[in-house]
Amino acid sequence: MISLALDPPIIEEAGEDWLIPAHPRPLRRPPGALRLALMARRSLIAPWTAVSYAARDFDFPLLRRQICVFNDPASIRTVFATAAERFERKGAMMRRALAPLLGDGLFISDGETWRRRRPLVADIAHKTQVPGYAPMMTGAAAEMLQGWRDGAELNLLRAMAELTAQIIARSIFGARLGAAALSGIVHGFGRYQARIDSFNLPFFLGAAEGWPVGRGPALGGAIAEVHRVVDHVISEHIAGRGEHGSMVDLLVRRMQRSPELGLDVEALRNEAATIFMAGHETTAATLTWALYLLAKAPWADAALQAEVRQVLGDRDPVAEDVPRLPYARAVIEETLRLYPPVPILPRQAREETRVGAITVGKDALVLVVPWILHRSPDLWDQPTRFRPDRFLEGPAPAPFSYIPFSAGPRICAGLNFGLTESILCLAMIARAFRLRLSPGFRAEPVCRLSLRPRHPILARLEARR
Repeated sequence: MISLALDPPIIEEAGEDWLIPAHPRPLRRPPGALRLALMARRSLIAPWTAVSYAARDFDFPLLRRQICVFNDPASIRTVFATAAERFERKGAMMRRALAPLLGDGLFISDGETWRRRRPLVADIAHKTQVPGYAPMMTGAAAEMLQGWRDGAELNLLRAMAELTAQIIARSIFGARLGAAALSGIVHGFGRYQARIDSFNLPFFLGAAEGWPVGRGPALGGAIAEVHRVVDHVISEHIAGRGEHGSMVDLLVRRMQRSPELGLDVEALRNEAATIFMAGHETTAATLTWALYLLAKAPWADAALQAEVRQVLGDRDPVAEDVPRLPYARAVIEETLRLYPPVPILPRQAREETRVGAITVGKDALVLVVPWILHRSPDLWDQPTRFRPDRFLEGPAPAPFSYIPFSAGPRICAGLNFGLTESILCLAMIARAFRLRLSPGFRAEPVCRLSLRPRHPILARLEARR
């Protein structure tokens, strides 16, 4: 009975040439504090009401903490750009949830640590570097597709996680990362996300920093599994036995050239683990949801198929093909709109600040929520429909209304890497196979740290003829 109250029904509707893909039904009225807390522990996209999707700002107390939600693009600009220094700190819940695994890595660091390291990570993932990584992307995708068989059943998220892990491992660590090490790091990340509690109750009871998360044997084992692999790879690079040109190689050489940056072995591990988590997890989720949408929308699958056949023929794509695959890019962009990999972007106010009509108190939890922003009827035509063409026709989305990679100074450093990877891999998969879902199956999107399907999405492979 309680479970039903905590899990809103999943809505999904489709017609001959349209699709409203799976999403939890918005609540009719705000949940009470207890129900809100319980719902948020299960999924951070479940507790929103229908009126939350309007392009407006609102705040409310949760126990002893002020919660401010900014869904007006003008206010989002203030939080992420014009007054970013007041909101640069990630929310205490996210910091506490990720610190045991990532330490002071770029994703959760702030202040001087973030300012020293951001240019370094941005340099190695800059768009000018991306073409050099493209062969690793297409090579890993080709190897995966060689192992797929007509009629076989596939767990989409697992398959895409293995693919993106291969790609990011080759890019970060170099090609010498063996199958056992790769399996260990992927398994460790998966175990960690399954076991970590991202809802830090003491934060809402008044502790500005929340409390450290407990480290039981299972969580500690997942952390050790990841750190063991990353530590070994960094040690190999420092000893001169790493792959030349990999991201870790560039980090190590930068550390040796610029000791003032304070990049010791622990800092290198934290940054390598952060890049791996961000690059592997987010792209795996994006490709999983894109393939799910195409399986549900045969008209979109046919349009993508026509484009990749015309542009690529029988050859594999290269980086220079990305601008020639506009529909593939539109599918990825629409997937990121409907299923942003990080659907909630939390900040903690450093000081009392006025944003729009709301006075944000010091240490308030500030939320910018791509999940509701990207589905606002005030900002998007037919916001719940899957319509890749919206990114091919008409004006671009209004500034700060479409932020799947965040925005402002803390925009994702790997944006161009992830987009290129997603487009190239999607084109290769779509050209080789059609994916069939079980009749009547609908996914259930949930969010704890990132947006994933609650249950495996199983698809049957159908080779293209």
